[in-house]
Amino acid sequence: VCTHRVRSCSSIRVIKSKYVCVFDKSALKFTHQQRLFRTSAVSCGQIVQFKLSDIGEGITEVTVKEWYIKEGDSVSQFDSICEVQSDKASVTITSRYDGIIRKLHYSIDDIAFVGKPLVDIEIDASKGVASEEDVVETPPMSHEEHTHQEIKGHKTLATPAVRRLAMENNIKLSEVVGTGKDNRILKEDILNYLAKQTGAILPPSPKAEIVSPLPKSETVPAAPKDTARKIPVPVSRPIVFSGKDKTEPVTGFQKAMVKTMSAALKIPHFGYCDEIDLTQLVQLREELKPLAEIRGVKLSLMPFFIKAASLGLLQYPILNASLDENCQNVTYKASHNIGVAMDTEQGLIVPNVKNVQVCSVFDIAAELNRLQSLGSAGQLGTSDLTGGTFTLSNIGTIGGTYAKPVILPPEVAIGALGKIQVVPRFNRKGEVCKAQIMNVSWSADHRIIDGATVARFSNLWKSYVENPASMLLDLK
Repeated sequence: VCTHRVRSCSSIRVIKSKYVCVFDKSALKFTHQQRLFRTSAVSCGQIVQFKLSDIGEGITEVTVKEWYIKEGDSVSQFDSICEVQSDKASVTITSRYDGIIRKLHYSIDDIAFVGKPLVDIEIDASKGVASEEDVVETPPMSHEEHTHQEIKGHKTLATPAVRRLAMENNIKLSEVVGTGKDNRILKEDILNYLAKQTGAILPPSPKAEIVSPLPKSETVPAAPKDTARKIPVPVSRPIVFSGKDKTEPVTGFQKAMVKTMSAALKIPHFGYCDEIDLTQLVQLREELKPLAEIRGVKLSLMPFFIKAASLGLLQYPILNASLDENCQNVTYKASHNIGVAMDTEQGLIVPNVKNVQVCSVFDIAAELNRLQSLGSAGQLGTSDLTGGTFTLSNIGTIGGTYAKPVILPPEVAIGALGKIQVVPRFNRKGEVCKAQIMNVSWSADHRIIDGATVARFSNLWKSYVENPASMLLDLK
């Protein structure tokens, strides 16, 4: 080992030598805060600690769900390293370097913390890829240093998935205007930038090519409906009697529910219920369902409920608002980002359909198909799960006539839809007829919304749903 001189001061200064210099880390122990170590040449690869980046929304810890690499594997930039699950969404972490994985700092289902090392990667030091902040001897980076990446003098905020999308389309992030929090670049920003460059119109989700309907002679007859009453089937799960209590940490979406519902407990809820006759809507949906299937979209009743809610929110914008923590200001949201509660294997999630006020019923149905597919696979992104302004919970798909929905802060209103029942009712002529009846339960923040407003909104929503043709007069 040959060196000219090592000065022990606040940091190890650059060692200038015409010789190859190799140091044992165990021999370099200093009491100072900064321990940056650089040499002009090395005889082996440089070990860097790839830290878990800030994925936004105030998330400080995630659960490691799957590793895509193992120790000894070679990785390149933008290769997937692992998938992590926060209390809001699943995120795929990609590599910033070309190198060899030397150490995994976490096992499956371990809790990883933002700003802490995720993996150790050995890179070719001669390429000068690693920044000083990533060298093993480096202390933890500050939040500002960790969340930003310098690109030609411009600091940009973006998740690894967004960076990979930009790379695949040869887009420089420094040229894209971010619309997320703190000017974070979102997936939508990349798609909009790409659309402007190419002149293409990018739909919110892939849609099948529209083809002409089959001739009547070639149409497949619909299968007869099973009118028998559905009997709940218990979930087949192995039952193990250990005789011992088991304690598990609260993680993932369950942890998010704890936080959200604790905040919701502070809100005085006003409840309102009503009965809705869906006979005409059910008939209309049956007529439109084959047309939607030809266009590659599964059409349910939910898109009609969502669109009717949006039309009602135009008349009563106080239900599409938020109240600050000090209860001093009310913010009326311009966009109708209507959330839909979904029951998944990961727990309760509430993705939302963005800008419903400018979407058609078909657009809403296509977006719901996309969200349901991603939700079932546990691949919903943060942008899908955040930004909601109003929520509908279709508890009737599982069972139950009435519910007492809990508001999701910072929203101020939520609706719960019960199951549809075929019951006898009187028509206008006083005759007994068969009707498709559903009950709806509303909850509103009684600090800023009075009961009369909720009742009027519900009546307007009810009129749209019971007479779906009336929505044509207000659709834009």
